[in-house]
Amino acid sequence: MQTVEITAKTVVEATKAAAEKLGVSKDALKVTVLEETKGLFGKSSVRIRAEVAESAPAVVEVAAPAPTKPAKKSAKAAKAEVVAPAPIPEPEPVVAEPVVKEPAKKGGKGKAKAEPKTEEVVVEVAAEEPKAAEPETEIVATAADGDQLTELVRELLTAANLQVNAKTGEIAGRYVNIHLDGKDAAFLVGKHGEVLNAMQYLVNIIAGRRFDNGVRATLDGNDYRRRREDALTQLATKIADQVKQRGEEAVLDALPAFERRIVHKALSTYEGISTYSEGEEPNRRVVIAPID
Repeated sequence: MQTVEITAKTVVEATKAAAEKLGVSKDALKVTVLEETKGLFGKSSVRIRAEVAESAPAVVEVAAPAPTKPAKKSAKAAKAEVVAPAPIPEPEPVVAEPVVKEPAKKGGKGKAKAEPKTEEVVVEVAAEEPKAAEPETEIVATAADGDQLTELVRELLTAANLQVNAKTGEIAGRYVNIHLDGKDAAFLVGKHGEVLNAMQYLVNIIAGRRFDNGVRATLDGNDYRRRREDALTQLATKIADQVKQRGEEAVLDALPAFERRIVHKALSTYEGISTYSEGEEPNRRVVIAPID
């Protein structure tokens, strides 16, 4: 008896292949399923044994399949089988019914009632009134403030072992002018007043922390400030003449704040000219501009 074993995807395909191989019709075969394996994503296979039985129709016997290990599922397959939870239905929005206000009845014959109108509910929120800015108190130095600053300068001169005398001069607003003179006063001026400006900065830093009253000191050694003020006034006036003549603004070199005030003050009454400062410290400059 002719026998053949065939493996295919299905029993039908295996039976057809066996019949072709044995050269007989499918009805002349006795088919026994030896093994059937089911894989992932519909990939399965079946192995049969086909015998030629001339007088018998094709019979398909299914043998008990041998126990097989379940195929390992890939990570993607595992994820594919995870059933997503049903989405939580969002609550329906609650719509408040509008408040209906009955219109006032009007007299007169033949006048029909007006249709009720929906009243708009307006919630008025009282805005907080802005607090008025407290006016800044103008700082004015007193004689006592001048004495405090002068004593502070004397402490620094003693610590530096310099033979310089310090005395309180004129007081203008918040500024106290302190005059320095003596054998070593020239050392405190330096080139273009750089040392004097540095010492003045140091005095005001210490005074701001020690006294905290907003009063500031200006130091003048060997009348340098007075001579410097005269020179700046002359320079500002000369440049203002050129600006007015040419109609083009001019920018001065960087100056400390108290020297910029000298320029502004010198040109405050100059007709056809305006002044303003621009830039950031320590490179802030005075601009002299023509007035259109």
